[in-house]
Amino acid sequence: QVQLVESGGGLVQPGGSLRLSCAASGSIFSINAMGWYRQAPGKQRELVATITSGGSTNYADSVKGRFTISRDNAKNTVYLQMNSLKPEDTAVYYCYAIIPSAVGATRRYWGQGTQVTVSS
Repeated sequence: QVQLVESGGGLVQPGGSLRLSCAASGSIFSINAMGWYRQAPGKQRELVATITSGGSTNYADSVKGRFTISRDNAKNTVYLQMNSLKPEDTAVYYCYAIIPSAVGATRRYWGQGTQVTVSS
């Protein structure tokens, strides 16, 4: 089985920074795309950033220029560096990874979520 474990959330003041990590473990041969979603109270889950196995990235307009996604393929880990944080970034952040099985079928796995709160 595959598990994704997140870390790095917390409380930060507006303008501050946080770095989220998400490590995948288990029966992993390779990982395709990885990324982050977030969900604020009363709102739909929103795609924040994605990164392909080759390192191509994509961001939501609301975080462009402030957030940076990266990955360490040797560690099966994806990161989200969040700078210039705003109160509207407050949400539970979920990582995901698209992982093929031994027979080639792919499946999206999710982390447990980590709370990010931006408040003075």
